[in-house]
Amino acid sequence: MIFDILKHAELYYPLHEKMKIAFDYLRNNDFDNVEPGNYEIDGEDVYAIVQQYDSKPLSAGKWEAHKKYLDIQYVHSGKEKMGYSNSQKMIVTQEYSSYNDIMFLKGEGSFLIAEAGSFAIFLPTDIHMPGIALNLSTPVKKVVVKIKISGAPEEAETKSESDIEPEQKSEGESDTTAQ
Repeated sequence: MIFDILKHAELYYPLHEKMKIAFDYLRNNDFDNVEPGNYEIDGEDVYAIVQQYDSKPLSAGKWEAHKKYLDIQYVHSGKEKMGYSNSQKMIVTQEYSSYNDIMFLKGEGSFLIAEAGSFAIFLPTDIHMPGIALNLSTPVKKVVVKIKISGAPEEAETKSESDIEPEQKSEGESDTTAQ
């Protein structure tokens, strides 16, 4: 996960060949005049989702991860908390959907405050929880630029709720793990 302000975008061009295209889109559009919706930037390789919403309480947040795309989440106006974590601290609660490129998880993470002009880059290994209110719900306008990742990881190293083993096995149960 990377967190910075748009003024420093050039520092991150080496991360991906399409990073400059994505940041140019963020710099060259007046999002005060762009309606919420999906916008093609470079075919399926780079596109933007302009969002307008009220930040939500932490209890309504969901940890999420992607496999096919990295996110650049740019806060145009308002502010919110963004959570971030790694897969070792998470348990999958909703299996990955390749159609929506998303999976949902539960676990622990840390939060930072994203204000207007700031962005976070979330790679497929970065579990994140966007859109969280600081104290009270406030309006936010955010642009999420998605950049397709070639050679995305097959599976994040997370456990599903059904994979959790009980602390102790019941009497008479054998261990069938190969040695």
